[in-house]
Order: sequence, then structure tokens, then C-alpha cells
Amino acid sequence: MSNWEAIILGIVQGISEFLPISSSGHLEIAKVLMGNAFLPSESLLMTIVLHGATALSTLYVFRKDILAILKGLMVLEWNPSWRFALWVVLSMLPAAFVGLFFEAQIAALFSGNLILVGLLLLVTAALLFFADRAGRTAQALNTKSALVIGLAQCIAILPGLSRSGATIGTALLLKIERSEAARFSFIMVIPLILGSMAKSIMDLEDSTVSVNYLPLGLGFISAFITGVLACQWMIALVKRSKLTYFSLYCSLVGLIALIYGLR
Repeated sequence: MSNWEAIILGIVQGISEFLPISSSGHLEIAKVLMGNAFLPSESLLMTIVLHGATALSTLYVFRKDILAILKGLMVLEWNPSWRFALWVVLSMLPAAFVGLFFEAQIAALFSGNLILVGLLLLVTAALLFFADRAGRTAQALNTKSALVIGLAQCIAILPGLSRSGATIGTALLLKIERSEAARFSFIMVIPLILGSMAKSIMDLEDSTVSVNYLPLGLGFISAFITGVLACQWMIALVKRSKLTYFSLYCSLVGLIALIYGLR
């Protein structure tokens, strides 16, 4: 993998992880356009690094919220921090279950299948379109809504379905207040990303991985910087009901992916 390919993949990951346009779908498209010339071990290692970068960018953007939650968890009595932590755990369960027991089936879908990516980008577009027209969103997050949002996150494992689009869109359809919907969507995925990274690291075999640190570092830096900017931008857009623009974008890219995949 060249330095420029690493930077491009980092930018794609950083932007698409937070904007509701499907990071997995865009990474698949980017790999196809680059010729899918990466070794499996090289691709897996870069994926781990890029996800680590976007997890760190999430921690940076929500550092005050996360610090407040951690302080609350140090108090051994029921409080808003423990309640929020419970909701995060509940939201993780569906995706963790699928990841543990259907890993091979899910991995088989990440093989440059542009037809599937295109179709699911169109599904993302439809979800964003209706979520932006959800009307008044003033409900508080609760245990039931956290679990439903977690189910949406589970389905969004599929390439082409945006995780942030699915979780924020579902929250808005449940009438959750917009800023809370964005906050929960981005914080809830941190433990899941870290867990997935840990499993991927264990799956790497040292004897088969030749590490070139410069592309990894460039990919990490580009993903982190674009991730911070995209996360902050997305929070502002959710508050201003601007998801329709991303619906149009996903529709366009989905159609292009379908046409390219069918040719």
C-alpha cells in the first residue's frame, strides 16, 4: 500500500465514519477503484489503525461528556452516568452477538460487492430522508429506545448501510431529541470499535504481517483529523435538520455503484 493510498483511505474513513454515508461502503468502493491490490493482512492492519483513529477522534470530540460519565461511574450509586452506561451496554449487545457468531458470513459480504453496497446505500438514503422529516423530536433517551437503536447499529454492519445514519435516523424516528441522538450514536460505538479492534489484533499472525509504519501513520493521522472535523460537522447538521442532503448523496453514489457493479 502506497502512502497516498493510505492517506486517501484515512480521509474516506474519517469522513464516512461520522457522516451518514457508510464508511464500510465507501471503503469498499475506494478499494475497488484502487484495484483491490492489498494483501488481506495489510488490509486488516490498516482497518484496525483507521478504526483506532476514528475511535480516538470520537473520544476527543466528546472528551468532556466521557469524563463526566467516568466520574459518575466512580460513585457507587444509581445516577445518570450508570443509566447511560447501561444504555450503551444494551445497544452493544445485538452487534456483539452478530459479530461473534456470524463473523464469517459478514466478512464474505466485504469483497468488493458493489451491487450490494449500492442497494444498501439506497436504503440508507431512504432512512435519512424519512428521519429528517420526523417532526418534533423532544423525547428523552430510555432503555427501550437504546435497545432499538442498538438493533439498528447491528443491521448497519452490512456494507452500504451507514452506522451513524442508521442509529441517528432510528433515534429521530423514535422522536429522541436531536443533540442527544447524535451524542448517543457516537459514544455508543466506542466500546464496540475497541472490542472489534482487540479481536482483529488477536487474529493477526505476526509471521504473515510485514509492517510498513509510514503508510499506517499517514492513514491514522488523516483519519483522525478528518474524523474530528466530520464528527463536529455532523452534530451541527443533525441539530439543523440537514440530513436530506446526505440522502441525496447516498442515492447518487448508490446508483453509480449499482451501474458500475452491473456493467
